[in-house]
Amino acid sequence: MKNQTHTTQASTRAEFWPLIRLAVPLMVGLAAALLIGVVDTAMISPLGTVPLAAAGVTTAVLIIMISALWGVITVISVQISQAEGAHDPARVAVALRSGLLLCLLGGGGGALLMMVIYPFLGPLGQPSEVLDILLPYWISMAIWIVPFTLFFGLKSLFDAVDRPWTAVGLSYLGVLFNVPANYTFIHIMGLGILGAGLASILSQCVSLLAAWLVLTQSPGMAKFRQRVTVAWSDVWGQFKDALPLCLGYAGEGGAYAMIGLMMGWLGAEALAAHQIVNALAGLAYMIPLGMAGAASIRVGLAVGGGSSARLRPILKASFIMVTLWQSLAAAMFILAGRSMAETMSSDPVVIDLAVTLFIVVALLQVADGIQGTALGALRGMSDMNLPTIITLVAYWPLALPASFLLGFTVDLGAVGIWLGYTLGLVVAAIALPWRFWTLTKTG
Repeated sequence: MKNQTHTTQASTRAEFWPLIRLAVPLMVGLAAALLIGVVDTAMISPLGTVPLAAAGVTTAVLIIMISALWGVITVISVQISQAEGAHDPARVAVALRSGLLLCLLGGGGGALLMMVIYPFLGPLGQPSEVLDILLPYWISMAIWIVPFTLFFGLKSLFDAVDRPWTAVGLSYLGVLFNVPANYTFIHIMGLGILGAGLASILSQCVSLLAAWLVLTQSPGMAKFRQRVTVAWSDVWGQFKDALPLCLGYAGEGGAYAMIGLMMGWLGAEALAAHQIVNALAGLAYMIPLGMAGAASIRVGLAVGGGSSARLRPILKASFIMVTLWQSLAAAMFILAGRSMAETMSSDPVVIDLAVTLFIVVALLQVADGIQGTALGALRGMSDMNLPTIITLVAYWPLALPASFLLGFTVDLGAVGIWLGYTLGLVVAAIALPWRFWTLTKTG
């Protein structure tokens, strides 16, 4: 028994460095997409509370689209990592090409769905002064979904074939372009929040074009450019694998979006405070999302290579690291929440509420990290259906009613809305690791 325990501990320790090598560039790369949102928020905030609230409404709905499309990106990543683990570059090429076609279709569908949703914002109770200025920014961010999805489809290749820092560099090309573009369009050309949307589109297109050039010109990518036949059956197969993931991620993202819409019921100040917290807390969420991606790739490589004994050590090592990192993020929100809020708004009401929300968000960091990492590990095993059900149940029948009850019935306002959402995270943080442990029993 002692030898077995020692072997397990050694196996877990052996996973730390490979996970760090994957997770850190994944986190840094994913943060680039969020930094574009942070730049938008920082550049929009001098325009006033109402434009900042308009960005908050857009972000709330955009999260649903991105979350659903993340299911497509995850399937591409899992298929590529399993093919790479089996040392089969032709399978990698098929997974990438069919995946990019699916990304194009999914991104276009997401953009159209954004436009379908827009007329319902008024009936959903969003402030009229916000809706008066919203449409141009809304349209531009709907268009942004297409290059975003295509870029992350390409990025999944670089991550899975051990070129993660290439993906990081490509991501930050967009960030570097976004800063001067935002300032020029918003403040020099006077386009207001439309300028922020146009800057986001152009920035994402810069990253996408650079990624395409690396894929098509780099000698190291030559084996993945080989001619392969991609049939609609390949695309359909990916779609069927992605559908439960899309529903699961959309369930989580949709619940989070509903939190943003509930904030709109409290007025423009609450919505603006939520946007500040959402923009900055989103950067912290890149830690569990990056770890989830690393766990998914490591598990996928282990499954592809027939190394089932590595599965539990991968998850144990992931949990240890994500718990430490999320604890640090929580401390940052508690200690520096006011300073961060003051950089984004000059409205005292918005700042005070944002500070309180930062404290609530700090309380959910570890649970968020655990559930996200476990979900990523399950994806690496191609376990799609039950985790989707767990996610949907945790957020919709549990978290959202609790948010409404605490926020409006108990009258805790914005704080109550966030506390209710935390319930869903806690339930998922218990159920998803249990599912992984059940699947990896060795008898």
